Amino acid sequence: MKVVLSIAGSDSSGGAGIQADLKTMTCHGVYGMTAITALTAQNTLGVTQIVESSVDFLEAQIDACLKDIPADAVKIGMLPSAMQVRMVARKLKEYEVENIVVDPVMVATSGSKLMENSTPAVMAKLLFPMARVITPNIPEAEALTGDKITSKETMEKAAKKLGLQYGCGVLVKGGHSVEDACDVLFEKGSITWFDGKKIASENTHGTGCTLSSAIASNLALGYDLQTSINRAKAYISAAISADLNLGHGSGPLNHNVWNHYGREDGNAAG
Repeated sequence: MKVVLSIAGSDSSGGAGIQADLKTMTCHGVYGMTAITALTAQNTLGVTQIVESSVDFLEAQIDACLKDIPADAVKIGMLPSAMQVRMVARKLKEYEVENIVVDPVMVATSGSKLMENSTPAVMAKLLFPMARVITPNIPEAEALTGDKITSKETMEKAAKKLGLQYGCGVLVKGGHSVEDACDVLFEKGSITWFDGKKIASENTHGTGCTLSSAIASNLALGYDLQTSINRAKAYISAAISADLNLGHGSGPLNHNVWNHYGREDGNAAG
C-alpha cells in the first residue's frame, strides 16, 4: 500500500487539517500518517484557540513515522512558526522525501490567522523549492506575489511568477473567484487550466486541506501531476456537492462521498 504523511494542524471538529487529510487519504486507498504541528479548538464558526507543537515534539513525530514507514508523498499544511518550517525542511531533506505538496495555509476558511507574520517568507524560501507543487488560493497567491489577482490572466501571471521564482509546480486555486472554480497550473514552463464549476454550497470548510491531500494521495499512487489534480478536483467537487450541512457556519465536506454514492466513472478509489 502507498503511504502519505500529513504534516499539518489538527481540527477538533474534523472538517479540516489532519482529520480531513486522513479521511481523504483513506478514500483514495492510501495509508495516512500524521505529524501534528498544532492543536486547534475550532468548529464551523471559527478557531477559538491554538496550541503549537514544540519543534522538538514535531520533529519526534516526523522521525517516528519516516524511520519506520517511508512515505510515497508528503502533504504539508498548517505550519504556525518559522522554527517549525526550518525543521520540517531539514527533515524532508534528511529522508529524501519525494512528491511534496505544500498548501500554504495562512488563514482558515473562517478568517482566523494560522501563521506568524514571518512564516510565509521562510516557507517560500525553504519548502517551495522542495515541492512537487504548491497550492495557494487567490488570497494566498496575492500575499506571496504582492500582486492583485482579478482575472484568469492575473492568475496565470501569479502561477508563473511563483513557479519561476521557486522552481516548483504552482496550482493557483480559483475557488475564491466570483465567476467559477477554475484552477491554473504552472509546471515546467507550461500553463494548464482545470475547469471547475462554482458549486452553490456554504459547506466548504477544509476544501484546501482536502484538495492538497487528494493531490498528494494521487501522486503517491503513481499518477502524474496533471492527472493527480484532475482526480483530486473530481473528488472535492463530489464532496462539496453532497452538501453534508453540519454545524452553524461553513460546514465540512462529505469526505466519504465515494463510499456513500460511488464515483461517477464507476471505478473504485485509487
